[in-house]
Amino acid sequence: MEREAAAFGAGPRGARPRPTFSRRNVFLYGTLILVAVYYLLPLYVMVVTSLKGMPEIRLGNIFAPPVEVTFEPWVKAWATACTGLNCDGLSRGFWNSVRITVPSVIISIAIASVNGYALANWKFKGSETFFAILIFGAFIPYQVMLYPIVILLREMGLYGTLWGLVVVHSIFGMPILTLLFRNYFTSVPEELFKAARVDGAGFWAIYFKIMLPMALPIFVVAIILQVTGIWNDFLFGVVYTKPDTYPMTVQLNNIVNSVQGVKEYNVNMAATIITGLVPLAIYFVSGKLFVRGIAAGAVKG
Repeated sequence: MEREAAAFGAGPRGARPRPTFSRRNVFLYGTLILVAVYYLLPLYVMVVTSLKGMPEIRLGNIFAPPVEVTFEPWVKAWATACTGLNCDGLSRGFWNSVRITVPSVIISIAIASVNGYALANWKFKGSETFFAILIFGAFIPYQVMLYPIVILLREMGLYGTLWGLVVVHSIFGMPILTLLFRNYFTSVPEELFKAARVDGAGFWAIYFKIMLPMALPIFVVAIILQVTGIWNDFLFGVVYTKPDTYPMTVQLNNIVNSVQGVKEYNVNMAATIITGLVPLAIYFVSGKLFVRGIAAGAVKG
């Protein structure tokens, strides 16, 4: 009892708490704030410019908030901005991007998840060679394959169509997605797979009843990667489609680089923000799951 009292009277033990405003904290948070301001400043300029009229923009102070807020540039960017002979803004390109992105994401993730599951849990003859070829495909520059794919799509009758672009995005997204799913399923305890096999479960039963419910984080990662990559794509969109089926990024390029009439910077800024809203919203909604899925998918190689 006396020893306990003496130990209690000796004072607190353990590491001494660091002061809130230590030199380390000031340097760390100061650096983070500077980096955040550096990256947010262009976005701020875009937003305030998109809310100004052209007379106010011509005054030259790009950092000043709008004296009179107007949403007319946003309306024009969406509905009436001209790209050559077409004056329907980004609306047509937006729905084209939706029709391209949704099936591309579903098809590529569905196939890649099964590929990753098979490569992780169902070893077959030549599986390592097949996986090596997929990984090699992930690092082939897209520019090398542009013309051969034009020939293939032309022979298939898909060149210039939305479904042709869906096929291209699904194929090019397959290697990296397969790698992600394989790494994730490899990190799942092998005992679960063996127990299911003992109970008589087959390939598809294990996939749908065990692996799929556990793979939500990596599915979120795959969705974010695919939606962002496909939605922001310009190269494939301008090469494999035609004016009626241009995705939103190609429409944005045509609006911003139009040489007809007055250069409307507020409309250009509004169009740029509208184009980036979809991937930005997905990041905000599923940010935690994205980090969790990346960490889980990187456990094993």
